[in-house]
Parts: sequence; structure tokens; C-alpha cells
Amino acid sequence: MKLIFLGAPGAGKGTQAARISAALAVPAISTGDIIRSAIKEGTPLGLEFKRYTDAGCLVPDDLVNALVKERLSKPDCVNGFILDGFPRTIEQAKFLDENGIEIDRVVDIEVSDDTIVKRMGGRRFCPRCQRTYHVLYNKPAEEGICDTCKVELCIREDDKPETVLHRLSVYHEQTEPLIAYYEKKLCPVDGTKSPEEITEKILEKVRV
Repeated sequence: MKLIFLGAPGAGKGTQAARISAALAVPAISTGDIIRSAIKEGTPLGLEFKRYTDAGCLVPDDLVNALVKERLSKPDCVNGFILDGFPRTIEQAKFLDENGIEIDRVVDIEVSDDTIVKRMGGRRFCPRCQRTYHVLYNKPAEEGICDTCKVELCIREDDKPETVLHRLSVYHEQTEPLIAYYEKKLCPVDGTKSPEEITEKILEKVRV
């Protein structure tokens, strides 16, 4: 099973990709995680990525395409995969087609912009252990302090309200057209339900 997960930033793609990965026994591949790892390691490619992510912009297609192509060539992708965060543009989708990478289903997790802003604006993380919290849905025992490390929680640059609004604008302009591009393979899912309900609905639709 070869799947693509679509949805605005903060729609829950990463959470559901992990759950569906376990259910179908195929790897969940997050381009965001790969990019963040390269940035953290300070590699030449990572420094290139950082210039774009700091500005809230999409990383250029050629850089991301190279990353994805290399990752999909790994042995664990032979029986399928879940792409989370790729493709983000029509050009990236065409890259998959041109390289003979056939996609079975495209899951679109639907969440309104207002809900996205509330979700992402409330996210916090521990700079030491990277554990994540939310000021409304997953509060630490002590306000603003990591339960495990007892250090002050931070807000990621890309979760700040002004950055979230910019990312949503970029999503609507550059990524949303993929819904029409993949119309025949599209599986829309209500992203405001509980994680368990969303997982159940995704499995029901992709297994048809």
C-alpha cells in the first residue's frame, strides 16, 4: 500500500501516519522530519533548508525531490510506504509520476483554518527531551514546565501565530491544488474527530 497524506499544517498528518504505519506495517516517511534532522546536524543541505523554513517558505522542489527519491529506494519501502508532507506541489506530484512511483490512495485530512491556528498556537515542546504539550489539550502538570525534565517549555518558530497564518496561505496556494490532481484516488477524512476515529476511517477508506 502506497499512500500520500494531505492536509494543512497541524491537521494531524504526522499522528495519523504513525498510527496507519503500525496498522499496515509500512514506513511513515515525513519529509519534515528528514529536513529537521538535516538542519539540526548542520549539514550543507540542512543549512539550505534552514533558510527557507525560517522564512516559513517551502523548500525548493529539487532539494526535497532528491531526499524523497533516496528514501524511497530503501529496502523497507518495497511493500509500501506513507508519504507525510510530500508532495506539496503539483510539480512534486509529477516528479513521483515521472519516476514510476505509483500511489494507491491519497488521504486528505480536512481541518478548518481557525482550528489549525488554535491547535498550532497552543503547542509547546521541551528543548531538552523534545516532548510535546498543548496549552489546551495536553497540559504539563506544572504550567509551562516539562513533566520529565523540569525545564521551561518553548514554542517552535513555525508554531507562532504569524508563521502559522503564512504557512496556511502557502498551503492553500501551492498544496491544495493536489486535491484536484489526485481526485480519482482521494480519500477525504474529517480531521476534527478523535485520533482513534480518524484512524478507523482512514483504514476503512484505504482498504476499499
